[in-house]
Amino acid sequence: MKIGHMSITFVMIFIALLNLEGQASDRKALYVTVYNNNLGVIRDIRLFNIKSGISEINMTDVAELIDPTSVNIKFDGQVLEQNYRYDLVSLIKILEKYIDKSVSMVSEQGKTIEGTLLSINNSQIVLRTSSGGLLMIPEINEYQITVGSLPEGLITKPTLVWKIDSKNAGNREIEVTYQTQGMNWHAEYVAVLNNTDSKIDLNSWVSIENNSGATYPEAILKLVAGDVNIIKLQPHRAFADYLEKNAGVYESAPQQFEEKSFFEYHIYNLKNPTTINQNETKQISLFEAKNVNVTKKYLYRSGGYYRYYNTYNDANKVAVVIEFENKGKNGLGMPFPKGKVRLYKSDGQSIEFIGEDMVDHTPKDEKIKLKVGDAFDIVAEEKELEQKSISDKVQEYTYEVKIKNRKDENIEVEVERFLGSNWEILSSNIPYDKKDSQTVVFKVKVDKNKEQTLNFKVRYAS
Repeated sequence: MKIGHMSITFVMIFIALLNLEGQASDRKALYVTVYNNNLGVIRDIRLFNIKSGISEINMTDVAELIDPTSVNIKFDGQVLEQNYRYDLVSLIKILEKYIDKSVSMVSEQGKTIEGTLLSINNSQIVLRTSSGGLLMIPEINEYQITVGSLPEGLITKPTLVWKIDSKNAGNREIEVTYQTQGMNWHAEYVAVLNNTDSKIDLNSWVSIENNSGATYPEAILKLVAGDVNIIKLQPHRAFADYLEKNAGVYESAPQQFEEKSFFEYHIYNLKNPTTINQNETKQISLFEAKNVNVTKKYLYRSGGYYRYYNTYNDANKVAVVIEFENKGKNGLGMPFPKGKVRLYKSDGQSIEFIGEDMVDHTPKDEKIKLKVGDAFDIVAEEKELEQKSISDKVQEYTYEVKIKNRKDENIEVEVERFLGSNWEILSSNIPYDKKDSQTVVFKVKVDKNKEQTLNFKVRYAS
């Protein structure tokens, strides 16, 4: 038999453990608030049968990755002491408690081995037999193991234990709030462009990830969008184990969240209770918007600064950018949580993926700009034509940016040039707009299957 299989005696230990561990309590309400940065806040209201005077109450089914220092308990009485117990029962844990005690092992062939357990290391154990000799077993997978009784201190579920002082006895509500790691949420967006690239249909989903070590049945779910400041401490001992576990559950129902401002953030309330299982990724619809007006632009970022810090262009590539305003008149006008936007378009037969970008937390009435990809049929060539030293403190440079349009339609490319400080454009064959103190934008129009060259001269003074 494998190591996970247990003898009758071992099963009885588990049953005894469950009976010893539990304390009757009824859950009255459960609230789960999930943040963007590996944080969940749990508010759990339960009904306990409390004794008068000083007594002890246990609350099971709490998150294994709970921060015990964040626990707040509210009830009509006084909390004298709190303990978080997480020494969960397992075969290895039980055997570790039986060091220097008697154990019995039965092989698959029915042979019984008894002795005093001296050490346990993974699946290797060392016994001292009744004759005084040492028996070393390098692999215990083929044995059933029997021990005499349940070791003290082991539990089957993470448990909060309180010593309380209550003036009154009877069924009382206790409200517990705590923070836990292992919970996260993020938004995903799906946008489908129309044939003329002038409108999109936009769907938004949220994905809630629960690796906290607990299941939250029929919880009132809230999501907080924003950058909440959290002090980074050493992760909980079990967190790394939970990061590797994942599962997928998908739910689909449009407009299931109600949004409102909350402090300097935004909070989304799920209209109906939902169960958030451990090791689960749950997807729920956030909103839908039809016929959102968009503008498609071609953007080339020019200059030495962008050569090193360029998020839009590689070499001579011209970026394709989709812009739209997050306004009510455009079918939107709601806060956008940070997330990935995937863009699609029909080729006449099926919907095809055309690119993706990230959107940051964006309030209403702001512009959203997404890079779809790089234009295949548009090429930019840039070079420095001349450099002059007018004096020790004055330099002049002449630049050329050539845009080649190999498309069968006329285009306009925005050439965004980073200039730095103390500059003056002496001449340019194409007008420019000053974007800020260090950047200008040239709007270069290029006819189909033609080329257009931008020439400009810049003076720098130090």
